[in-house]
Amino acid sequence: MSVKTEISRRRTFGIVSHPDAGKTTLTEKLLLYGGAIQEAGAVKSNKIKKGATSDFMEIERQRGISVATSVMGFEYQGKKINILDTPGHQDFAEDTYRTLTAVDSVIVVIDVAKGVEAQTEKLVEVCRMRDTPVIVFINKLDREGKDAYDLLDEIEEKLGLSVCPLSWPIGMGQDFIGVYNIWEKNLQLYTEQKKQKIGDSIEITDVMGDEIEQYIGEDYAQNLREELELVTGVYPDFNKDDYLSGAISPVFFGSALNNFGVRELLNCFVEIAPSPLPKPTDEKIINPHDSSFSGFIFKIHANMDPKHRDRLAFLKIVSGTFQRNTNYYHVRLNKSLKFSNPTAFMASKKSVVNEAFPGDIIGLHDTGNFRIGDTLTEGEHIEFKGIPSFSPEHFRFINNADPMKAKQLNKGIDQLMDEGVAQLFTLESNGRKIIGTVGALQYEVIQYRLEHEYGAKCSYENYPAYKACWIESGDDEQLEEFKKLKFRYLAQDKFSQLVFLADSSFSLNMAQEKFDKIKFHFKSEF
Repeated sequence: MSVKTEISRRRTFGIVSHPDAGKTTLTEKLLLYGGAIQEAGAVKSNKIKKGATSDFMEIERQRGISVATSVMGFEYQGKKINILDTPGHQDFAEDTYRTLTAVDSVIVVIDVAKGVEAQTEKLVEVCRMRDTPVIVFINKLDREGKDAYDLLDEIEEKLGLSVCPLSWPIGMGQDFIGVYNIWEKNLQLYTEQKKQKIGDSIEITDVMGDEIEQYIGEDYAQNLREELELVTGVYPDFNKDDYLSGAISPVFFGSALNNFGVRELLNCFVEIAPSPLPKPTDEKIINPHDSSFSGFIFKIHANMDPKHRDRLAFLKIVSGTFQRNTNYYHVRLNKSLKFSNPTAFMASKKSVVNEAFPGDIIGLHDTGNFRIGDTLTEGEHIEFKGIPSFSPEHFRFINNADPMKAKQLNKGIDQLMDEGVAQLFTLESNGRKIIGTVGALQYEVIQYRLEHEYGAKCSYENYPAYKACWIESGDDEQLEEFKKLKFRYLAQDKFSQLVFLADSSFSLNMAQEKFDKIKFHFKSEF
């Protein structure tokens, strides 16, 4: 197959939602239909009978939530699909925001009972800023929930999306009997009272005809006709160009747990979703069809396999072809690197790849060369833009709870901090270590992973900091004065950069006014 064909058949997308909307379950079912797995793990009421395929970290199985983005690839209808299942919890939003830089489109999952929730609003706002094409999947229709029209109004109002329903529910909750697929003009119905089994799709080209009544009865048929008439009158017709530009968002209804509406979603997705898109750098826009290889690191995961203590950097390929055992230029380090075992993903299962194409996400075994946002090229000096880094909002001292395991603790902290979900600061005054995170739940995850992956135990103490600011100054005299005055609040980050841990907004404002030749940056990449 030519490189052009390989690029055109790739679909790389993220699944985002508020926690508990059924995002991981939907991912499972997409994998099931794609033949990537034979059996789905049921995630119910946080008691996990079989771990969900995409939740491969032990803490995820225990808590029933996703705490790290996982990558899965499979083939479906001649297309190569790459799914990125993201954390829904706001304390892990940083991982999700970075992941959104590596996808070409997004599926947003909404719970029919809860409607649009806060975290979904934030994530969709990021998609809208980047004009990322969005498909909406309204989930859990087998439960009592909001009226379909009310949900569509809520999506338009709260998420700022212009919706275009491509399927429509027949009944809801106890009365839910199936879905009419507007996109493929067919009917999908339950075949049993227990609502666990789905029959074959029934082709219905004309809803207004009598044919539909023999399948769903007169009352349901009349109701469906009226609702579809209203839908086609109120909402715009589907237009692929409008979808690709982010102007309209197709909406599908279903129940991922019961496999309802998932195949329809997948069939439509592979047809309309964009193949890999161009990506801006500081120099120019890189097109996927450019022959020269380029890609960027959007995620690092320490300890993927506890037996080997390996660390993987996730590389999104933007242009050209990535070849195994080939030298590539690491722009930030200004040196060449060669990779003998680049891996493709199926959640925690990995397989070595010899070549990969734009849109693909591969794992590179890393001994400490990579940071999030790093660029690899064939020699060009470019850097990809828009990979966010956040200033921590929570700060805690980390203490060693087991003096015999000091070495393991240091190694664990060192590796976990490289993932970019938390930052390590060492106080200049006494050498104590402080961990800064965006969300408080990160501390629990770090503590759990240190114990279960590195055999080290830690405890925390609050550190009263308001903001971390990275310091840059061209005036040595003023910098020395600042260091003397603020010595108690100064620390070094993991890369030996000077950081001011301001204790309040007042003291930060005063420092900015008094030391006018010092620049205070709220992220380390300046």
